[in-house]
Amino acid sequence: MPNRTRMTLWRTPAAAVVATLIAAFLAPATAQAAPRESRPVYSYAHAIRESVWVDTGLDEDGDGRGDRVAADIVRPSEPARQGRKVPVVMDASPYYSCCGRGNESQRKTYDAQGHVVQMPLFYDNYFVPRGYAFVGVDLAGTNRSGGCVDVGGRSDILSAKAVIDWLNGRARAYSSRTGGTPVKAGWTNGRTGMIGKSWDGTIANGVAATGVKGLKTIVPISAISSWYDYYFAQGAPLYDGGPDELAGYVESADAQAHCADVRRRLADGSPRSGDWTSLWTERNYVEDAAKVRASVFLVHGMQDLNVRTKHFGQWWDALARHGVERKIWLSQTGHVDPFDYRRGAWVDTLHRWFDHELLGYDNGIDREPMADVERHPDQWVTSAAWPPHGTRATVLHPAAGSRAGVGTLGPRRAAGTETFTDDPALSETEWAARLTTPTPEKAGFLTEPLTHGLRLAGSAEVTVTATPTTASAHLSAVLVDVGPDTIRDYADSAEGIATLPRRDCWGESTAGDSACFKATRAKTAAVDYTVVSRGWADLGHYGSAAEGVPLTPGRSYTMTLHLAATDHVVPEGHRLALIVAGTDKDLIDPPSTRPTLTVDLSRTAAKVPLVGGAAAFDRATSGGGAAPAPTVLKGVHAPHPDRHVPTP
Repeated sequence: MPNRTRMTLWRTPAAAVVATLIAAFLAPATAQAAPRESRPVYSYAHAIRESVWVDTGLDEDGDGRGDRVAADIVRPSEPARQGRKVPVVMDASPYYSCCGRGNESQRKTYDAQGHVVQMPLFYDNYFVPRGYAFVGVDLAGTNRSGGCVDVGGRSDILSAKAVIDWLNGRARAYSSRTGGTPVKAGWTNGRTGMIGKSWDGTIANGVAATGVKGLKTIVPISAISSWYDYYFAQGAPLYDGGPDELAGYVESADAQAHCADVRRRLADGSPRSGDWTSLWTERNYVEDAAKVRASVFLVHGMQDLNVRTKHFGQWWDALARHGVERKIWLSQTGHVDPFDYRRGAWVDTLHRWFDHELLGYDNGIDREPMADVERHPDQWVTSAAWPPHGTRATVLHPAAGSRAGVGTLGPRRAAGTETFTDDPALSETEWAARLTTPTPEKAGFLTEPLTHGLRLAGSAEVTVTATPTTASAHLSAVLVDVGPDTIRDYADSAEGIATLPRRDCWGESTAGDSACFKATRAKTAAVDYTVVSRGWADLGHYGSAAEGVPLTPGRSYTMTLHLAATDHVVPEGHRLALIVAGTDKDLIDPPSTRPTLTVDLSRTAAKVPLVGGAAAFDRATSGGGAAPAPTVLKGVHAPHPDRHVPTP
């Protein structure tokens, strides 16, 4: 299949010709005007392919030598011959050999000399012909790197940071993992952009939080911002495993043999009690957002139940507080790369972003809307800012209704109680399907049918005051849009996409590294309700994240649950609902007991980020309406239990 050259649509044909002539290029002395777009003028087939091993300054595997991490490089040969230096696009990953990257699980392959032949994903195929180098880094303890995997800690982060330091002349690299000759990066100007999905994007967040010089931008896709929040939700365990198991999942055979002490420290530092320890402090990048020098182009699926959207919400808010230049894309998918749900627009936008951030081209991307949001499958809207201007936290109160467990949600505080019994066999899908029906495992509260749409944008909180009957209890709070819609089927195994047999091409290919990838389309589901946001907590951590305590049966406790960030419009005619319940099956683990909880409605409230605030809510609910008739609502099937890793 022929290669496809992507062009931005705002250009006139004449401007495109001028840009092409200028871009033949990079030599400012010969240019009549500043370039607006890098062009594929360099040979991918004749690109230089080399590998170096960078000293991290650590000895995590205890062999008496500094750990060296492998960096495989693909760079255009022509700039070096012309005496020009190039910027770097970099993806640091633990997945290059164990699990693969992308929708087709691509792994690195090598020739007889140990030079990389296939570099996963399209980044090298597309950007190397346009005058960038691509660097694929094996995290410490994985693939061809020495050292040990420490799951987001010092070794993980320094694996990538050391490479950026080497690219900027501040670290040492060698031609082999042990011994070898020193290698310098004289071919680069040191300007680096990190990109990656899931664990890879997490490393980009962590490296940016060190403030390392030379890192100009990061593009974290479905990335973790605090590893505690990957394994726990305010004390409630999200998974039955820990970071020690995750390290074993990605380690090389050599690391398996030499890194038992590191795995033991990971296990000891992450007790299944859900208590916050120093291990989690080291892996909380949000607290270091003030150090971030790089711009951030953040991408996340709003139905990601692997790396939940709390991660992007708290990271985004922290970056905003410190004035970091940023851009955001939010899709209806689960844990999916934008290359697989908005391919053409993604490649164009990423190209322009890197051109602006790494080559310094004034292409206008910094003056475009900050946010792109998928409102319906393949239908996107933009916002000049995110959350949009005029978004305000609006307090909504639950109230008892005419049927037990089916109440109302509105602006006025109400007296009374609702009671539910934790049922670990049921999930948010069963709760939402029976929102209008009294059931013993949840309490539901619904607004009147809306006369105008309501947009939620940002992170909500739900404060619950509850009295348990046992010494342990978990809480879930779920916001639901009740009404018919067609959405991406995020609960499907592919999390909102379907992979097609045909391929399209993005860059140049070689015999060993094709730029052609399987096409995709949206996989949709017709539903009667959509879960908008969720939050979970262990009630025993009501007083402190650092230490949970046994509950006293019959005593009331108040706890605020932090819900995942979202951007969702509840349309006219729909209802907004709040569910309060116990264990959310397959999304949190159950407590050691099975409590019944009595919720004090006068001391329970949701704080929801509404565009237009309380006035918008009053306007949207001014029409009145009868209580919903008891019925069973159709939604996506229950979320499937993930393999408990931030998947490729």
